[in-house]
Amino acid sequence: MPDPEKLLQTIRKATGYSRTTPGRRGRVVHLLDATEVLATGDLHGNIANFQRILRLAELDRHPRRHLVMQELIHGKFTYGEGGEKSHQAVDLWCALKCQFPTHVHYLPGNHELSQWTNRLIGKNDQDLNANFRDGVRTAYGSHADAVYAAYLELFAVLPLAIRTPNRVFLSHSLPSAGALPQFDPNQLERSEHEPSELAPGGLVYALVWGRDTSADNATNFLCKIDADWLITGHIPCEKGFMVPNERQIILDCMSSPAAYCLVPADSPLTQSAFAATVKLL
Repeated sequence: MPDPEKLLQTIRKATGYSRTTPGRRGRVVHLLDATEVLATGDLHGNIANFQRILRLAELDRHPRRHLVMQELIHGKFTYGEGGEKSHQAVDLWCALKCQFPTHVHYLPGNHELSQWTNRLIGKNDQDLNANFRDGVRTAYGSHADAVYAAYLELFAVLPLAIRTPNRVFLSHSLPSAGALPQFDPNQLERSEHEPSELAPGGLVYALVWGRDTSADNATNFLCKIDADWLITGHIPCEKGFMVPNERQIILDCMSSPAAYCLVPADSPLTQSAFAATVKLL
């Protein structure tokens, strides 16, 4: 485990870098200098896959490549003393953000939103928020409350979407067809959101919880946000990815197989070129 005092400094520094990422407007990052984006799916505390992604990204050798990770928390890896270990993925991401402050991004999912807002989320009759907190206590003891508070501050400022110059939109999910008429993409470019926007029926909730991947819904969403292509996570994929319609790719890095996209960011994409960006980890 890292030294808790040093870890706190790293999390707070990464939080500051997240707020000041170049091209950020509100909760959307408009990439300014990217030639390509390596986008990944839901990680859920899988450190082995995190390490594989870092080796593939080679950020030190590709100064105009951006790395987008998402939904790092709430996993199956646990401590014998109690709690689960997915906070370790957040720790690693924070260190990476400090190393590459302008080129590393973290998209929160419904699990981060639930942890941040303390809204119950469960699986197999377990309270995932409580498991996360217990893992932090096991790892950091007397520093656990301060570290946990720092995680929540980070979750509160993470960007909700990434846009590339060639009209690719990256977010954890997309609103359902029923929520789409009320969805105002301009509101994503505000820095603060009301509590109602984080709850069912709200803008942020809709963006991270929706599961309607029909061609019509994806097309209508892309029209509304003025983009051509959509990369999301949120939905588990047996093969590590899905292409549910011609304009959307869903990625999953929770287990194996896992998949990622290496997407050109500075040149137009055709449908076949977009689909061909998917690779297995």
